[in-house]
Amino acid sequence: MTAAATRENRILAAPLVLFMLALLGFPVVLSIIYGFSQTSFETLSHPRFNGFENFNRVIHDRNFWGAAWFSLRFGVITAVAECVLGLFLAVFLAPLIRRHGWMVAVLIAPMVVAPAMVGLMYRLVLHEFAGPLPHYLWEWFGLRLSFFGARQVFWTVVVVETLQWTPFAFLLFLTAWQAIPQEMREAAAVDGTRPWRTFWRIELPLMVPTMFVALFIRFIDGFRVFDNIYTLVGAGPGGVTRSMSIYIYEGFFRSNQ
Repeated sequence: MTAAATRENRILAAPLVLFMLALLGFPVVLSIIYGFSQTSFETLSHPRFNGFENFNRVIHDRNFWGAAWFSLRFGVITAVAECVLGLFLAVFLAPLIRRHGWMVAVLIAPMVVAPAMVGLMYRLVLHEFAGPLPHYLWEWFGLRLSFFGARQVFWTVVVVETLQWTPFAFLLFLTAWQAIPQEMREAAAVDGTRPWRTFWRIELPLMVPTMFVALFIRFIDGFRVFDNIYTLVGAGPGGVTRSMSIYIYEGFFRSNQ
């Protein structure tokens, strides 16, 4: 590419780059200003500088560290669970999906539902007194479980998140599996390699980059989770399901700080 062509490309791309910088930079700059200011709904347009007071208050707030620890655990556990289940589904259902492509639409259907609606749905299904699942567990097996109890609620929200977003990981892994040349599998079969060894030696190593991408995306989404947990249990009993997003919501929109 000549120097003139390179310069022309930069000139053509400059408006879009400047627009994206302004679009992304404005919230960042505004967040920094508010971080060092005392502000509320009434003073958003004229915040008062207060130095590091906000950071000092947050550092000494036990709820902040509890929310950070919850978000970290939740993000890691859900990301790993979704990727493991998504990989399993992609590998074992890929041959079937070749013949029945409509199955993909069925499997990714949970992703279409708004997370807030998912939280409300499971709130009804798992309700201790009115929910069908606790009712039938008691009727058929004599088990009385409180899915929203202090000890169980963390794993309840983990399962709800995993069930909704495992299809996302499945879709990524299915695409990666289909991108592997079929000739490599055929060559392994000719050499007498068993299917599970083909998976461990050929398919899985080629899908590792996709795995890292899926883990990274799902960890970020899990760490900043808000809507489905908030509509399901809120901060939970004793704040055990208070995520960082819920902590910020409570601090600003409820306490007006």
